[in-house]
Amino acid sequence: MDFDFSEEQMQLRQAVRKLLGHHGDVQAARRVLECGGDYDAQLWRAMSGMGLPGAAIAADHGGSGLGYLELCVIAEELGRSLAPVPMLSSIYLAAEIIKLAGSSTQKMAWLPALAAGTKIGTVAFAGASGAAMHFDGRVLRGAYFPVADGAIADFAIVFARSADCNRPRPFLVDLQGAGVRRARIETIDPTRPHARLELDGAAAEPLAQGNDDSLACLLDRVAVMLAFEQIGGAERALTMARDYALERVAFGRKIGSFQAVKHLLADMFVSVALARGNAFYAAWALDRDAADLPCAAAGAHVSASKAFRHCASNNIQVHGGTGFTWEFDCHLFYRRAQLLALALGQPAYWEARLLRHLPNRTAPSVAAV
Repeated sequence: MDFDFSEEQMQLRQAVRKLLGHHGDVQAARRVLECGGDYDAQLWRAMSGMGLPGAAIAADHGGSGLGYLELCVIAEELGRSLAPVPMLSSIYLAAEIIKLAGSSTQKMAWLPALAAGTKIGTVAFAGASGAAMHFDGRVLRGAYFPVADGAIADFAIVFARSADCNRPRPFLVDLQGAGVRRARIETIDPTRPHARLELDGAAAEPLAQGNDDSLACLLDRVAVMLAFEQIGGAERALTMARDYALERVAFGRKIGSFQAVKHLLADMFVSVALARGNAFYAAWALDRDAADLPCAAAGAHVSASKAFRHCASNNIQVHGGTGFTWEFDCHLFYRRAQLLALALGQPAYWEARLLRHLPNRTAPSVAAV
């Protein structure tokens, strides 16, 4: 089995990398961090002009109609450059739940705008904290935080309970309407802003096909795409550490020649390689809508989260005293690694989900590594 992208997908990777490099690469994230913005609007418009947000949205709904594998390629490059754009909230989350649970009317109303980047969506679910959301048949009441891009989103899909169902189901809320209060909150990575979302009598529209399983199905899909973002960031951190080790001289030798530094770099490489194997398997399961998707997605998220945090931390260690300074980019990767590890809920949830869905067989699969 060939676990790699096709030649056309590699060409897409190069085009995305060129676009991100034109807009400053990692420095785009630093500009947002230092200037206090919410996201890089110019970069988002450029990405939308290339059709990147709509990669996995059907052409009938205004998207590029490429597929999930192409979206994974894009996600990896966004992770590599720490792109400060609302891809997670608007595309991985909001677009996917509308594709999964929306009616044909709801899809036509929102997916073209999401694909074009003219609207930003987000999703608030029980993985966040706050008072439980409740739908009384007409309006929503409750609060969730942190909600990714909650302060800039035009609408939100809110998972809430109702009188006829005690398990959360998806409802669409216009965040420009009455009964909505939003407040920005501080997180470890301000280049991916979050907010507290409070609804007090906000009008809501249930997603027509939403059911008790919608949230789990959504998180499985998002976990795959997020894993590729994490792998992109982890591999970039590894590259940064390797390059620094080959140029920094201490005691008359390049530090890359010291055994301790070699071990750090080798461990980082192994982490990325294992995470990439799990992510490719999950991408295949997502693209084929395979029965193994819950197991594969959980394995990909667990391994990619650990790999990114491991590589980001070791990158700082290899850089030594300078690695802790504001001027070096190491802390940007460390911030993003910590944030993405919790973006879809606590690690314990995903580890338990992985164990619950492991198949009964004697030989371990790549998803179980």
